[in-house]
Amino acid sequence: MIKQKSEPQRLYWAQFDALQMGSGWDEEDIKKPQILLEDVFGDSHPGSTHLAQLMEQAKYGVFEKGGFPGQYHTTDICDGCAQGHDGMNYILASREAICDMVEVHGNVYPWDGMVLSSSCDKSIPAHLKAAARLDIPTVFIPGGSMRPGPDMTTSLVAGDISLRQKRKGAITEQEVRDYKLTGCPSCGACTFLGTASTMQCMAEALGMALPGSALMPATMRDILQNARNAGRTIMKLVEMGIRPRDIMTKEAFENAIIIHSAIGGSTNATLHLPSIARELGLEIEPELFDEINHRVPHIGNIMPSGQHLTECFWFAGGIPMVQRQLKDMLHLDVMTVTGKTLGENLADVEKDHFFERNIGYLHNYGIKREEVILPNDKAEGMGSVAILKGNLAPEGSVVKYSACVENLLVHEGPARVFNSEEEAYEAVVEGAINPKDVIVIRYEGPRGSGMPEMLMTTEAIVCDPRLNGTVSLITDGRFSGATRGAAIGHISPEAAAGGPLAFLEEGDIVAYDIPNRRIDIVGIHGVKVTAKEVEEVLAERSKQGIIPRPPRKGLFGRYTGNALSAMQGAGY
Repeated sequence: MIKQKSEPQRLYWAQFDALQMGSGWDEEDIKKPQILLEDVFGDSHPGSTHLAQLMEQAKYGVFEKGGFPGQYHTTDICDGCAQGHDGMNYILASREAICDMVEVHGNVYPWDGMVLSSSCDKSIPAHLKAAARLDIPTVFIPGGSMRPGPDMTTSLVAGDISLRQKRKGAITEQEVRDYKLTGCPSCGACTFLGTASTMQCMAEALGMALPGSALMPATMRDILQNARNAGRTIMKLVEMGIRPRDIMTKEAFENAIIIHSAIGGSTNATLHLPSIARELGLEIEPELFDEINHRVPHIGNIMPSGQHLTECFWFAGGIPMVQRQLKDMLHLDVMTVTGKTLGENLADVEKDHFFERNIGYLHNYGIKREEVILPNDKAEGMGSVAILKGNLAPEGSVVKYSACVENLLVHEGPARVFNSEEEAYEAVVEGAINPKDVIVIRYEGPRGSGMPEMLMTTEAIVCDPRLNGTVSLITDGRFSGATRGAAIGHISPEAAAGGPLAFLEEGDIVAYDIPNRRIDIVGIHGVKVTAKEVEEVLAERSKQGIIPRPPRKGLFGRYTGNALSAMQGAGY
């Protein structure tokens, strides 16, 4: 029998029991181990609308094993609904708000364990941060993948649709309506390897989710079974006393970065993994991403940097298959939420027939496993993400080179400088950007405006035949995991912190070299100069100071006033 953690507190104040019984618990329930079920269920977007159904299954699992669950919700929000307006500025800050609310829910009651469920960009890292902060036995349930759109498309068709909507005569009302009716055909995370899908994979790679649970199709029975198993598993973890600190070790983070490199995950993981680690007192240096990406084969042929959708990745074996192929690189002795090591889990997955059982679903599409998860020796390159440094980004910047065309891996061009994404997007739509230009969007970092993503602008570039493959974008903001093209973000120090980006001017020459991990200002007003001359010019320009940021209130004010550098995870 598991001893209930809250028993001493119940003796302090009789109302504790009375309040719970007034909420529907009975006299037997209040004596059982109590499990917090926390999700981001709500009508906010397809990644959250089905989570109550998953948590219902988790409840059954907890009941089966002698516990009693209490359900709580802190609904998340969606980057896709925030595109093109100031709502985007709140998205990254929401990660901290969700984490804080789970902390509140988890600390006011002395819970014995916790089950968390989310599907998407900020809620998954928020939940993992909260798990680290609370450090009670925890299992995470990924919300799975949305079904494919027509012709195996994703919701990202929106980029082309939205650009043509703004150009006279470029699209019909019927095309727009047809997209709206088919772009998001089910619940679940968008079915490309964006930040949502990436972070589901990271939760599993860290050992916080059950093996094979990341990116399950959200409408299949398997995801319900996984949720039931998670409810059963949390009771086992409570009994064993295994906590997030026992699971999310430095070695576990190294494992996660190896998997991230191999599948071509979102650049936002370079924000979220260090921020989660920080809650555990661990420091993940940006250089670790770079070092690992130099030696790990890029074997995930998954959109947007590859061809196939996330549900196909799961059918092909998902994270366990990638772990199996890379097991010689991984720390197989790390603990996981199963109460077993990663190595033991992989053996169990094999015995369970997981790889063979699901491969037939992939065959429904006429696809072979090795087309989605490439054999190691068939990988076309190593890694997927690089950290660039130079006089434009002394602390670093991030680029997903696996989604970049080869001719833009090394580039030099005139800076087209904008102080907001809205201005840059308008310039692209109006045809004011020319091939070989380097679009610079600044004051969009964590302190500048909450670090919004630049998906509208990157999609406008790649959907414009005149600009696609010829124009680069550099920003202290972040990118969607869906971003394609030469997109370098997280420039640090950011402009609002007085970084060099604040003093770049229109027509200055910017050069970057991804293979050699460099990004620099190499010319002033169209004239190539020495590094020393650049330093002198920037010093002179800096005397004018940065553009003042407008006053902010509430959560947004607290976040932008206190956020750390993107290279440190952009938390408070």
